[in-house]
Amino acid sequence: MFAGFIAVFAAIFYKINYSDGSVPKGTIASSIAIGPKAVVEDMELVDGRLVVLIREGEATALLHFDTATGSLLGRTNLVSR
Repeated sequence: MFAGFIAVFAAIFYKINYSDGSVPKGTIASSIAIGPKAVVEDMELVDGRLVVLIREGEATALLHFDTATGSLLGRTNLVSR
């Protein structure tokens, strides 16, 4: 049983350290559409979604995109109160 644990952890260690970091072709959209006056302030990859912080004039919003298709999944407008 102990040898089994060693083998599993060795396989995990190998996968983590020897991955070339490449992404299979077709898993990332070639382009996404944001508004014509939008300026990208920041972006993050969160749970398989691309979350983009944009500024459009005085307005700020988070856009949620599907990474494979580039389609807009949702928009969160940031407002101060």
